[in-house]
Amino acid sequence: MVSSSSTRKAARLAQKGKGKKVRFQGGTLFPLMVMGVLVVGLTLIVYARVSRPAADASPPTIDDHWHAAYGFDLCDAEGQQQLAGAKEEADANGIPISREYLRYGVHSHEDGVIHWHPTTSAAVGSNAKLGVFLDVYGVELDDDSLSFPEDQLGGKEYIEGQTMCGDEDGELAVVVWDNFSDEGAGTVYTANFDEIRMTTNSMVFVIAFLPASDDPRDVEKPPWAAQLPELGAIDTPPSDAGPDGSTPASVSDTTPVSGSTPTSGATGTTVATSDTTTDTGAATTVASSDSVATSLG
Repeated sequence: MVSSSSTRKAARLAQKGKGKKVRFQGGTLFPLMVMGVLVVGLTLIVYARVSRPAADASPPTIDDHWHAAYGFDLCDAEGQQQLAGAKEEADANGIPISREYLRYGVHSHEDGVIHWHPTTSAAVGSNAKLGVFLDVYGVELDDDSLSFPEDQLGGKEYIEGQTMCGDEDGELAVVVWDNFSDEGAGTVYTANFDEIRMTTNSMVFVIAFLPASDDPRDVEKPPWAAQLPELGAIDTPPSDAGPDGSTPASVSDTTPVSGSTPTSGATGTTVATSDTTTDTGAATTVASSDSVATSLG
């Protein structure tokens, strides 16, 4: 510890030497000051590491290879659409050209399948969201617009209140099934699309821009969703594959995540955003992030 007398000396020297460089020779003050700074810095580092939140260890982890079918159901296109490019292309040094792919490890193979092979914490646990996949391909999706880059689906843009579906206004929705083998209508999200979680292996996502009079609960899974195990097995390590070479995809594998995955009622599907659900049984309601907005059932 620096003594009070040494402190007073340093203060006097500083006062006398205003505008001049003060050198400390043969004394212990400067080494002690340096040591004090190091001790304080080390203490702050240790405190930060101890006090920071624990890493999200929920699946998917970096060791997981998950797959999900996806499609774009757009009112001006025939059939559901897919994105182009695998995003795994590398330069002469073997480094992926796509920075987004390098950051996440998430991509597709022009097969209508999201290949979720996270390579960093940016795509694991609670960070595993639909928005991550869309970012890799430069697709922008918010509550009222869907925009494609020039190299995807002609760079088209779909905006609620501007883009028409025939002679009607168009509206956005995302329909999700927890497993490709689920029957019936999927769960419809009406907002916070980028935040929709990838909570289990073998999910299905359809991003739809439909005439306002259409019921998004009528949206169907992409036709290639039925081949999800085979399509996913193409780049799945043997240790992750089932006995027939397919990725695990049983309904029993699905595990709802509180706060992000809506549930279905016995006779009606809950239609909600990614953070609020309201199940009315036979009726179906649309919930925003703050309150119930309207009723579909």
